[in-house]
Amino acid sequence: MFTTKIRTKMADDGTSYYEPGAGRELARKFEMQAYDLRAYLKKFEEETGEEAITDGFGVLTESAEVTSAYISYSADVASAMKVVHEHLDSIADALRKVNRDTEVTDDDLAVLFGKQSDGDR
Repeated sequence: MFTTKIRTKMADDGTSYYEPGAGRELARKFEMQAYDLRAYLKKFEEETGEEAITDGFGVLTESAEVTSAYISYSADVASAMKVVHEHLDSIADALRKVNRDTEVTDDDLAVLFGKQSDGDR
């Protein structure tokens, strides 16, 4: 699903440096997966909602029992997918926060080493 790696660079002394572009890219991928899952979930709910299920099972002899079971199953699946969607969205938010914090820290450190303005690097 995700092939982006957070790239780090190693100095000769073993210190690693975070590459913010890779972090932003990974956050965006999580965000897109969450968005896609939400779209699939919406379609699933439309196709398996109580009205759609009732219409589909209306001709069966034991339709009330089958309909009830299927509606319950459909609701459980939708609920589980909502949790996954929220989790993916939370991961994207956390990655964006890490990137933002990293950039602030980098800027603050740059000022300590004589950086004059945001445009100088």
